[in-house]
Amino acid sequence: MKIKIIYFIIISIISLILTIYDKIASKKFKRNRIRENVLLFFAFIGGSLSMYITMRLIKHKTCHKKFMISLPIIIICQLFIIFYIFR
Repeated sequence: MKIKIIYFIIISIISLILTIYDKIASKKFKRNRIRENVLLFFAFIGGSLSMYITMRLIKHKTCHKKFMISLPIIIICQLFIIFYIFR
C-alpha cells in the first residue's frame, strides 16, 4: 500500500516537471521539447491528474484535443481501477 502511494507521488512529480519543462521549451527553445507520446505515457502510468491540473493552470496544450479528451478519459479509467483495487 505504502509503495503504491510513493509510486503515484513520484510519477505525479515527474509528470508535473515534464509538463512545465515542455511549456518552457515551447516558448524559449522551440526544440528539445517533450514528445506528446512521452507526456501521454506518463499520464497513462499514473500522472494523469497532476498533468491535467498543471496543463490547465499553466495553459499548456489546452487547445490540443488529443490531450483535452484523452487525459480526462485516462483519469476516469484510473479512478475505476483505484476504486476496484481499494474496495
